[in-house]
Amino acid sequence: MIDVIVVGCGPTGLMLACELRLHGVRVVVLDRLTEPSQESRGRGLHARSVEIMDQRGLLDRFLAVSDRFRVGGFFGGIRKPWPDGVDTAHPYGLSTLQPVTERLLTERARELGAEIRRGSEVVGLSQDDGDEHGGDGSDGTGERAGVGVELADGTRLRARYLVGCDGGRSTVRGLLGVGFPGEPSRVETLLGDMETTADPATVDAVVAEVRRTQPRFGVIPNGDGTHRIIVPADGVAEDRTATPTLEEFRRRLREVAGTDFGVRAPRRLSRFGDATRQAERYRVGRVLLAGDAAHVHPPTGGQGLNLGVQDAFNLGWKLAAAVRGWAPDGLLDSYHSERHPVGARVLENTRAQITLLGTDPGATALRGLLAELMDFEEVNRYVTEMITAVGVRYDFGEGHHLLGRRLRDMELERGRLYGLMHTGRGLLLDRTGRLSVAGWADRVDHVVDPGGELDVPAVLLRPDGHVAWAGEDQADLLGRLPGWFGAPVR
Repeated sequence: MIDVIVVGCGPTGLMLACELRLHGVRVVVLDRLTEPSQESRGRGLHARSVEIMDQRGLLDRFLAVSDRFRVGGFFGGIRKPWPDGVDTAHPYGLSTLQPVTERLLTERARELGAEIRRGSEVVGLSQDDGDEHGGDGSDGTGERAGVGVELADGTRLRARYLVGCDGGRSTVRGLLGVGFPGEPSRVETLLGDMETTADPATVDAVVAEVRRTQPRFGVIPNGDGTHRIIVPADGVAEDRTATPTLEEFRRRLREVAGTDFGVRAPRRLSRFGDATRQAERYRVGRVLLAGDAAHVHPPTGGQGLNLGVQDAFNLGWKLAAAVRGWAPDGLLDSYHSERHPVGARVLENTRAQITLLGTDPGATALRGLLAELMDFEEVNRYVTEMITAVGVRYDFGEGHHLLGRRLRDMELERGRLYGLMHTGRGLLLDRTGRLSVAGWADRVDHVVDPGGELDVPAVLLRPDGHVAWAGEDQADLLGRLPGWFGAPVR
C-alpha cells in the first residue's frame, strides 16, 4: 500500500512530497497533465517562503535562478520601501516564475525518492470507515484502513492517506463533498505573457500614466524578451475557463491605455477573477486539502503560491508522524486548526485589496489615505509581515511571547540555525547544556549552543520552525514534548 497519494503536481503538492520523503514516507504524486504547465501565475517567493527553502537546504537553488526584490507593504497597489525591523534574517523576496519553482521542487522530490506519475487523472475516491485520526487503523479484515483512488484509465490505487493539492477547481474536494463557501467573481482581469514592439520608454510612460487611475493595469518585463500584460477585462466571462484571445487583449489595451503596445506572439493567455472561497474543512478522515484546493482568492499581494507552500510545510511533518505511528492525538487535526485561520486571514486582506484597487472616487480616496498611513514605519512593517507571512503566529495557548511564532534564522557557534533544520526533525536549541530530549532522540535533535541571538535559555522548535516551548525547566519541557512529538521511546 502507498503511504500517501498527493493529487496535484504544483508547488503545494511538490513541497508536500519533499516533506514526506524526508521522513521516509512512500509518496506518489498524481497529476492529470502529461507535461508540466508553463503557465506562471505565481511569480515569486515572499520572505517566509524564502525561509522555508533555507530551512530545507533549497535556498541556494532558488538564488541561482532568481532576482531578489525588496518591496514593503505591497498592498492594494501601494508600494513602499522595505521597512526596518521586519522579523527575518531574509528581508527580501525572490522573483521566480512558477514553472521554475515547480522544476526545482520536482528535482528535489525525485532526489528524495518521490514517485511522480503524470497523465493520471483522479475520477473516483473512497475511504474506509474506522480510524480516521491517524495510527494504523484496520478495516476489520486485517487490511489497513485507507483511501481508494480510481483514475480515468481505470487504474485503481490504494493509500493510507490522500492530500488534494489539485487547485481551485479541485476534483478531490468535489469528490469529498466539502463545502466551498465564499463570493463569486465580480471583476475579471486578463493576464498574458507576450512580446511587445513598442519602444520600452513609451511603454514605461504609458504604464505610469494609466496606473494613476487604474491600479489593476501593468506591463512587466519577464526577463526573457516577453512582457507580462495585466489589464482589466470588460466584465466577467460567462465561461471562466475560456482562454482570452490576443485580439481581446489588443482591444482592452486600446480601451484602457490608448495603445496595444504592438503585442504579438503570445506565450500564455489567461483570465482570473476576484472569487474568494475557502473549504469548510481541510480534513475529512484520511483525506486532506491544501493550497488552492483549500482556498482561492485574488492574486493581489502575490500570496497564493506562498500560502500553498506554507500549507504543505505545516502539514508534511504531521502527516508523516501519523504514517510512522508516533503522532499524538490531535496532531493531524491541528493542520486545520492552524492553517484554516491563516487562509481566512489571507482571504480577508485580498478582499480589502480588491476594494482598494477600484477606480471609483471612494476607493481612490481610501487608497490615498492608506498610502499616507503606510509612511509610518510601524504600519508598513505590520502590512509587510502580514503579506509575507512572517507575522503568522499559531495559537499554542498561554506562555512565552515566542510561543507559536516561527523563529528567524540566526548565527550560532555551530553555524546557522536553519542549517541545522534540513532533515525536517524537531530541534531543541539549548543554551544551558542542562536539558535533555532522551526518549525523543529519533524525532528531535538536541543542539547545545550558548551563542547566537536567542534571548531565552532554550527553545523547542517543531519541524516547521515554530516555537513549541521556551524556558529552562526540564520538567516543563517533558510536559510539552509528548503533545507535539508523541510518546517517548523507552
